[in-house]
Amino acid sequence: MNLQHLQDYLHSHAQGHSQPYHQPVCAYLYDLEHLRRRADMLRRSLPSQCMLFYAIKANSDEPILKALLNHTDGFEAASLGEILRVRAIDDSVPIVFGGPCKSDIELEGALSHRIALIHVESEHQLRRLNWIAWQRNEVADILIRVNPAHVPQHATLRMGGQATQFGIEEAQVPSLLELIQTLSNINLRGLHIHAISNNLDANTHLALVKHYFDLAEDWQQRYGLKFEWLNVGGGIGVNYADPNAPFDWENFCDGLARLVSAHQPGFKIVFECGRFLAADCGCYISEVIDIKSAYGKHFAILRGGSHHFRLPVSWQHNHPFLVLPQDDWHYPFSRPAVHNAPVTLCGELCTPKDTLAREVHVERLRAGDRVVFLLAGAYGWHISHHDFLSHPHPERLFLDN
Repeated sequence: MNLQHLQDYLHSHAQGHSQPYHQPVCAYLYDLEHLRRRADMLRRSLPSQCMLFYAIKANSDEPILKALLNHTDGFEAASLGEILRVRAIDDSVPIVFGGPCKSDIELEGALSHRIALIHVESEHQLRRLNWIAWQRNEVADILIRVNPAHVPQHATLRMGGQATQFGIEEAQVPSLLELIQTLSNINLRGLHIHAISNNLDANTHLALVKHYFDLAEDWQQRYGLKFEWLNVGGGIGVNYADPNAPFDWENFCDGLARLVSAHQPGFKIVFECGRFLAADCGCYISEVIDIKSAYGKHFAILRGGSHHFRLPVSWQHNHPFLVLPQDDWHYPFSRPAVHNAPVTLCGELCTPKDTLAREVHVERLRAGDRVVFLLAGAYGWHISHHDFLSHPHPERLFLDN
């Protein structure tokens, strides 16, 4: 996110709100040119055998999808609604369809909208898809989503290596491979293995991908199969605790190139990144309405909060922010402020859980200043409970060049 965009936005906001009573600043800003540059950089760094898809659950707004069209190799959708969002901007871009729950209507809709690959997550889902494809006189191209028995590291969220609702237990995969050979309307194209989320360590992520390679190669050899695709999911993290120490993408891609060269797999390797691709294209900016103290602690009350930006509460972290001072003060009485002290940044909701950062040291923060939450381009607005307490929605601006 370009900070000049922030200054320009605040300047335009000040021009429009010169009266004493004004609507406080509260907005999402998304930098589309930055997003395109980042997608190009990530895609260019990958070995030629790899493809970069965008997981649109992170941010499915039309301007975001349009910005990434032709700057990624395709999109990953997790519902029919997301499929329709992609098809609204392009009728032929490749889409892969994931998610543990796919209704008959969604499976039929996936076939109708020419999905490239459907990630099958259970035997029942497989049989239903075969039945629907048979009724349509079509063949469905699929990947089996595997829940591996072993995941070689820890991460913020785990979808594999333990009992979860995601994928098919590794020990059950062989029987499913045998079943697929009897289903006339299913074409197995490969595997989907997405076991973790928000991993921050490049070396352990390489170990994870190598483990996925080993599983795929073992099953190919054992069952005489030839996979065309291995979808290794997303799972590459964003360091909210220290934005200056991001996931080492360059080191990861160097190691991945060596891994591909050593294994020479015959399949395409697909990454479906959401957070890692889109997080730093957006910020959430909120005006400080009040500064108060209670029992020796300081609180800043913001216009906005977790109903707009639920990520910090959901992940239980202090979200990174910066303070943009606002020197104008139109009230005829003193200005609440906190100096050189820790402060908790709270939203406007009637719940003590509405906090975006807790006990974070600031040099100075005053009522009327603006707080800018960085890395808010993914899983911000889109996972939030927008209409709780019926406060106004934030402005949402998509900036280009």
